[in-house]
Amino acid sequence: MTHATTETTAMPEQPTGRASGAVVPVLAFAGIVVAVMQTLLVPVIKDLPQLLNTAPSNATWVLTSTLLSGAVATPIMGRLGDLFGKRRMLIFSLSVMVVGALISAFTSTLLPMIAGRTLQGFAMGAIPLGIGLMRDMLPREKLGSAMALMSSSIGVGGGLALPAAALVAQHADWHALFYGAAGIGLLSIVLTLLVVPESPMRAEGTFDVLGAIGLSVGLVLFLLPITKGSDWGWTSGTTLGLFAASAVVLLLWGVMELRVKAPLVDLRTTARPAVLFTNLASIMVGVSFYVVSLVLPQLLQLPKSTGYGLGQSMVVAGLLVAPLGLTMMFTAPVYARLSAKYGPKFTLILGMLIIAIGYGAGLGLMSAAWQSLVISVVLGAGIGLAYSSLPALIVGAVPASETGAANGLNTLMRSIGTSVSSAVVGMILANTANNVNGVEIPTMHGFRVSFLIATAAVAIGLLMALLLPRRRPATQPQLRASSEEEANLAHAEEALRGFRGRVLDATGTPVARAKVTLIDRRGRQAGATLSAEDGTYTLAVPAQGPYVLAARATGHGPLASSASHTGDDRPVDLDLSLPGETVTA
Repeated sequence: MTHATTETTAMPEQPTGRASGAVVPVLAFAGIVVAVMQTLLVPVIKDLPQLLNTAPSNATWVLTSTLLSGAVATPIMGRLGDLFGKRRMLIFSLSVMVVGALISAFTSTLLPMIAGRTLQGFAMGAIPLGIGLMRDMLPREKLGSAMALMSSSIGVGGGLALPAAALVAQHADWHALFYGAAGIGLLSIVLTLLVVPESPMRAEGTFDVLGAIGLSVGLVLFLLPITKGSDWGWTSGTTLGLFAASAVVLLLWGVMELRVKAPLVDLRTTARPAVLFTNLASIMVGVSFYVVSLVLPQLLQLPKSTGYGLGQSMVVAGLLVAPLGLTMMFTAPVYARLSAKYGPKFTLILGMLIIAIGYGAGLGLMSAAWQSLVISVVLGAGIGLAYSSLPALIVGAVPASETGAANGLNTLMRSIGTSVSSAVVGMILANTANNVNGVEIPTMHGFRVSFLIATAAVAIGLLMALLLPRRRPATQPQLRASSEEEANLAHAEEALRGFRGRVLDATGTPVARAKVTLIDRRGRQAGATLSAEDGTYTLAVPAQGPYVLAARATGHGPLASSASHTGDDRPVDLDLSLPGETVTA
């Protein structure tokens, strides 16, 4: 009995042992490379119209195109990774980014630049793919801190790229930014090929082409008016029409996804409270992250003659904001300890509280350059904790075969948050700006209103985090274990809350490495394992109810056995006897 929509290939319960100690830093470096694409042009944003010899409204497409392609590619690449190999899709994403960087490096005209930047956006899929590879390969006691570092890498890369890009833009031709991006992209590809093994975990089935097209169209229709609304007018027919079209397309897409056997996004899984509230909180974290990235560099670079500007150079401003990313990176091991003791829900709530403190204090800390440094450090710690918690919450709530797609959707939620933040803060700063000799100068009032908006977003995110369900120990051993002994103990506790027994042949002899798959009442895989050398197996249950245990092994016929679990701590003993006939190839 097989169910091709979600069933995975045979996989031991412990991750593969082929992963070296360099896997985590190499995957985190790939995440940093991706983040560089998002902030690469920040130092030259105001000069883009002159550099590309085009109108300011057209130049904004150089940034918008990357955002849109990244949003579309993230969930799609996650699903493709689940189906065809996460390492393979990671290398593909980075390769497309390198091609896009080289196209942009060789042009100074608008359309080729937009094409190159669109290709660069495809690299955003590297974040969920890296998290999925970590889940498949790393031992449980190392998984929490590794995923935290991978999740934070997008903030780390963004923070570190600002001063580096500013230095290059200030002292070299601006095309050098793209040559540098292509170079680090190639380095990331080489390191991935040398260090990172392919995951054996696969989701069987076919790729949902219509689902990918529907989601892509719906996202573009939604994000386009968000990013261009301030230029077109928020009440214009174009903006409102695109929002309406987006709602219709996404609604029809959702109906279609619920009916197909192998959807691009499993909306039933996404609707689980643990996944739903994590994704909603992710949007708010994305909003809060981008506000400081938009406000502090402008405040630092405004001339002192304005009465509130801090008069710093482009490079100094980047260096003062860089601790935002550095603090996020150093927060990863702190997160691992806190999460091991209290769980990722606690660290998400703690991170949100620290972000709120940072923005609240920031309302009164805008009069000196050193105060910007303090704000960056505090916000970096809070955002680092929050970002680190998100993949752990998602991974703990979805089957292993859906890790890539689920984390891709979560990364998309963060991207939507940054898009909303960029649009709203841009509108606030534009509407509160002073016109001085034909030049729009942001005001202190606009900066403070932006910080208040970030604080409000954090409050909403905190509410979403508080609504997250409390986890049972059975659902989260790999995220809470901080040592090998704790991991083994958690695994033993997990085994008490499901089915256990032996796989035997017709003569009663134990069968080793037989695949045992747990199938729920909807015909979807709820777990899978291999029998040990003595034929024993254990499978945890996600909830009480009826199940089918399907078993098969080389040289034996398949077996399907019905069973039911009450959901309590007592295990259900069930031996599985495989038919005696030999199965020919």
